[in-house]
Amino acid sequence: MEQYSTSSFSKITEEPFLRGFKREGKVMIMSFLETACKAAKQAGKMILSQVSKEMATEKKSSNFDVVTEIDKQSERMIRSCILESYPTHSFLGEEETYVSTQPIGKTLEDARNIPYLWIVDPIDGTANFIHGIPGFTVSIALACHGELVLGVIYDPCRDELFWAERGKGSYCNGDPISISTVERAVDCVIATGFVSTSEFREINIASMEQIGKEFRTIRVLGSAALHLAYVACGKLGAFWEYGLSVWDVAAGVLLVKEAGGMVTSTEGETYQLSNQNIIASNVKVHPTILNCLSHYPLSSIE
Repeated sequence: MEQYSTSSFSKITEEPFLRGFKREGKVMIMSFLETACKAAKQAGKMILSQVSKEMATEKKSSNFDVVTEIDKQSERMIRSCILESYPTHSFLGEEETYVSTQPIGKTLEDARNIPYLWIVDPIDGTANFIHGIPGFTVSIALACHGELVLGVIYDPCRDELFWAERGKGSYCNGDPISISTVERAVDCVIATGFVSTSEFREINIASMEQIGKEFRTIRVLGSAALHLAYVACGKLGAFWEYGLSVWDVAAGVLLVKEAGGMVTSTEGETYQLSNQNIIASNVKVHPTILNCLSHYPLSSIE
């Protein structure tokens, strides 16, 4: 079994990274967390090696939605790593889903009946990756019967590995992390992004007007997963975005919750895997965001 030895894993022998290992005979069986972290690190290393190299891109759902062969290769690597350890588990990857004949909505409806569903974004922030801009991540989550139990986000540019297990807190490179303590929106840095769907892009851009009046500043880093990881560790006070997919946010949602934060729909409802429009925050500024977004009802894009 591979043993991590980089400086960023200096606390790997401490809790909680190896918690959950089982010994069967003379064989050490990797935990779900260890498997996810291994897959994320391997894929991230490969992705980083391809930065600034010429590569072909192709459009998916719109002119704003592109994919590279590296996205596909990353997903194949992650899928292989996970299913090698857990061949009976289900796998939901962004690139595989794009070519699938089954609608994503149907898969998410069935999620509550699936014992183990891995939800993967092989490169969140593909545009950053294509242009050689730091801020692309690997995101891996595990849902059991529709409930998130594990989330891993790896930023290969900074060699930062974020992870969370339900009920066990959130961590970055072995250190516990927690949400921002900022109490007022005016002191809070908030982030958002621009998805590929034109209607959702428009409402996101429009909503920045009200948000900008209340918050100190708005950041757009190009990766929803990274935004959520930064809310979890307190670098950002909050994040909102419309039109996201489950693989963009599943891992990050658990990170934020386990770090003490709050995640809801943009209308204040409890987060579900099927939610496309979300707010994540340190709890204290959540009402302000909800109030700002109430000026932009989802009915306006229907």
